[in-house]
Amino acid sequence: MIEFRMPALGADMDEGTLVEWQVAPGDAVKRGQVVAVVDTAKAAVEIECWQAGTVFELLIQPGDKVPVGTPIATLLEAGESPETAPRRPVKTAAKQPAKSQAAAPAPAAAPTTAGPTSRPRISPAARQRAAELGIDAAALTGTGAQGSVTLADVEAAATAKPTAQPATAQQRHAAMRQAIAAAMSRSKREIPHYYLNETVPLGAALAWLSAHNAELPPERRLLPGVLVLKAVALALRDYPQLNGYWQDGAFQPGPGIHLGVAVALRQGGLIAPALHDVADKPLDQLMAELGDLVQRARSYSLRSSELGDATLTVTQLGDQGVDGVFGVIYPPQVALVGVGRIAERPWVDEGKLCVMASAQFSLAADHRASDGHYGARFLAEIRRLLQTPDRL
Repeated sequence: MIEFRMPALGADMDEGTLVEWQVAPGDAVKRGQVVAVVDTAKAAVEIECWQAGTVFELLIQPGDKVPVGTPIATLLEAGESPETAPRRPVKTAAKQPAKSQAAAPAPAAAPTTAGPTSRPRISPAARQRAAELGIDAAALTGTGAQGSVTLADVEAAATAKPTAQPATAQQRHAAMRQAIAAAMSRSKREIPHYYLNETVPLGAALAWLSAHNAELPPERRLLPGVLVLKAVALALRDYPQLNGYWQDGAFQPGPGIHLGVAVALRQGGLIAPALHDVADKPLDQLMAELGDLVQRARSYSLRSSELGDATLTVTQLGDQGVDGVFGVIYPPQVALVGVGRIAERPWVDEGKLCVMASAQFSLAADHRASDGHYGARFLAEIRRLLQTPDRL
């Protein structure tokens, strides 16, 4: 038996509200399949299941809000069957006998309506219909003979079941600000940040980008931000101590190089979903995936793996006109790269004063996982990679 629990989708999520199930009892599920939609403070998230099996029980219903880690469904593993698998007991208040009855002998022919396991009576048709609707038949009060649950009882419960209502824009914004405040307060309270800053010349990168985009239609052209993401990802291959998490008192390397991309939402607030395996993908693929990710983030439609997998976050605020960004690390990550605006600035090249396009790159890092010397070498590697953009 496999328990499927409400996933943690980042440090700023304590609970989630089930919007809908996309599976029913008896359905076979594969690794990576979307099985539910959960509403969080930041988005309505498609929840993926990372274990294969057969859906046995749906333990919560649309509209239920439960803490992270709460079992929300069970799956049967290979070789298990509904007939042999144990069902989760229904939690009911224990009935205490009155004191005047405690010493009284039980009548010899006391009638009973429940068997030794106290399981409710339910007709086969009602049980099947309850499974189809995702209703816990054991929790229903039956109106049939001897208190049995009938098909009519199940249909009535389905009609009365509350429907999850999506949060309004105002409610979502308020919840998001609270979630961000909690996560960032935790970050500044627990993480010993250190900060570094490096001005990176981008003349070669922009010249290559202009030539690359010249023959392409607008929808296929690359943006400078994609070069930045690829350079950061490639640098992390040589500086893995910045790519991962601080958990249980120690650094844990990330399972891949999955960059969180900070996206400003139109209604206010911020979200940082992950682009997966950035170092291994060509630039045109990254550009397409980045555009899709930003669009879905702003429409509040993301997958659980995109909210929980980031191993380092990159925030690029240059389009807002700021020269530098000194960010707050998103726990349990151990580093954040900030990029300011690209602008022409005075520059000395081979002893001569000139004008060069450049941007300030910053690193906020967790001193428990790395030190300033290591972080400085990482920024220098990003700078080096951006001088040969054709190799990215």
